[in-house]
Amino acid sequence: MSDSNCAANEATLRTWLAQVQSGQLPRRAFVQRLAGFGIAAPLAGLMLWDAGVAQAQPADGFKPTQRGGGGLLRLLEWQGPTLLNPHFATGLKDNTGARIFYEPLAEFDAEGNLSPVLAAEVPSRANGGLAADGKSVVWKLKRGVTWHDGQPFTADDVVFNWQYATDPATAAVTAGNYEGLKMEKVDTHTVRVVFDRPRPFWPGQYAGVFLIPRHLFAAYSGNKSREAPNNNRPVGTGPYTFVEFRPADLLRGALNRNYHLPNRPYFDSLELKAGGDATSAARAVLQTGDYDFAGGLSLPEDVLVRLETAGKGRLHIATGSATQAIYLNFTDPAQTVDGERSHAKTRHPIFSEAPVREAIGHLIDRAGIQRFIYGRQGQATSNFVNNPARYRSPLPAPEYNIEKAKALLDAAGWKPGPDGVRVKNGRKLNLLFQGAVVATSQSTQAVVKQAAGKAGIQLELKAVPSSVFFSSDTGNPDTYGKFYADMQTYNWTVSNPDPENLMQCFVSWEVASQANKWLGQNMVRWQNAEYDTLYRTAQSELDPVKRAALFIRMNDLVVKDGYVIPLLARNQVAAMALKLVAPLSPWRNHMASLAYWHKAG
Repeated sequence: MSDSNCAANEATLRTWLAQVQSGQLPRRAFVQRLAGFGIAAPLAGLMLWDAGVAQAQPADGFKPTQRGGGGLLRLLEWQGPTLLNPHFATGLKDNTGARIFYEPLAEFDAEGNLSPVLAAEVPSRANGGLAADGKSVVWKLKRGVTWHDGQPFTADDVVFNWQYATDPATAAVTAGNYEGLKMEKVDTHTVRVVFDRPRPFWPGQYAGVFLIPRHLFAAYSGNKSREAPNNNRPVGTGPYTFVEFRPADLLRGALNRNYHLPNRPYFDSLELKAGGDATSAARAVLQTGDYDFAGGLSLPEDVLVRLETAGKGRLHIATGSATQAIYLNFTDPAQTVDGERSHAKTRHPIFSEAPVREAIGHLIDRAGIQRFIYGRQGQATSNFVNNPARYRSPLPAPEYNIEKAKALLDAAGWKPGPDGVRVKNGRKLNLLFQGAVVATSQSTQAVVKQAAGKAGIQLELKAVPSSVFFSSDTGNPDTYGKFYADMQTYNWTVSNPDPENLMQCFVSWEVASQANKWLGQNMVRWQNAEYDTLYRTAQSELDPVKRAALFIRMNDLVVKDGYVIPLLARNQVAAMALKLVAPLSPWRNHMASLAYWHKAG
């Protein structure tokens, strides 16, 4: 094609994009026109994303004059919540259900700024809330806030949640959020948090814990924590009160007429329906319009493009701190120690060989996975920490090169057998690779399996229903916390822009085990003394430049060791009705802004 033709085609594409942005050209027509150029739907979606079309929102000059009046808000989550006590929530699905009713002290908005929720204000040096040495912070609480049963919300509730979560017998998922601190009641509406060392990231994770009421849970701390009648009958401070819950099926709420924000919420009631799969959830919003919102959509890009061109809804895509990665088991899932598989005392018999880990790194086609599977849902990366940019390492991605993988395995003594599968000392290079029943995840597994097969590695793929894979069911062997496979893949995310919690999933004291009911965040079981030291140092380093350098070094340690293979910096994808206004943030739960959701006129 001549240069003049290329220029003409580029000009045409730019004109069409401008027409889509202005509303003159429907998205469906744009995708169809690109097909005439030989441009597939995934690339069309990427062009729309780059042009900012995918995040188009209704104009929001909404100023409510009354509470309610908006009717029913219809939510759809294909991974429905299975429990509603936030201290036991494992993964997004349970946190989504809990956040409808419970609220934290504060959380991060779309720009990464800390905003008060149950706190009256964000502590600072200026208002006297933040100590100059970084060792304490004072939180002033909103007055006049009541729990859904009419009891007042006070400092006693905040302190209780700390005591409840840190009791080892409670076995709370949130215990790590309170590590290295203690809470003191100053008065009825003031709490002081005292740290065991200077805290550069003083909001930590504790500020984002969804708080439960002391008067209903105090009698059920410790060993009785799972017996609390209100574990699945939430009484919170949020914009909606509890009506009905059928685990993994249906959750209903009604407008809280005593909510602490004036004239909010807008909707009179909400219904969160669960079940099905991500495709059906997206279709119900984008194509049929049966629901107003569906979150957690991880679908192949061509499917999303096809559904959104129906014109009933739109996609909301946001970039936060999520990372999709493949994890190689640091421990031996076939060996049992003290009645426990994948025990921290064991080492994987194959992955303990560095050349094998390096070879697998060369079998991952990150660019292809992004282009043909995830599209707008992620950017290929070699880093576990990707956002904010100041924490991002310049570490180059391993080259996708099957021949290099073969050479590494040859040199390590893994020779092809008669069936093409490599063998060493009588052991076949046969590995179990598991993930959730999610289209994008399963497609990624298939791509890696194909490349591995060409290098002489036989991968057996296992897809576990998401409700099981991401659950805290201690009796089920297929949860990602138990990690009874050789490899697994999933998306890991945190609800704030600081990498401290993100990187907590590789410290030695967070290793998932039977002792902590497999709720430890370090599910890959990788352990490194230098990493632990760097992490501890970063927790108290007040110089932001030095602290960023520490996290970059941590990222490089874990990635270079090969047990963690980052694939994509993942974007959050949600579908919403055309007129729904929902101020979402990649740094917080989708349900966090429910009080501000409404429909444009």
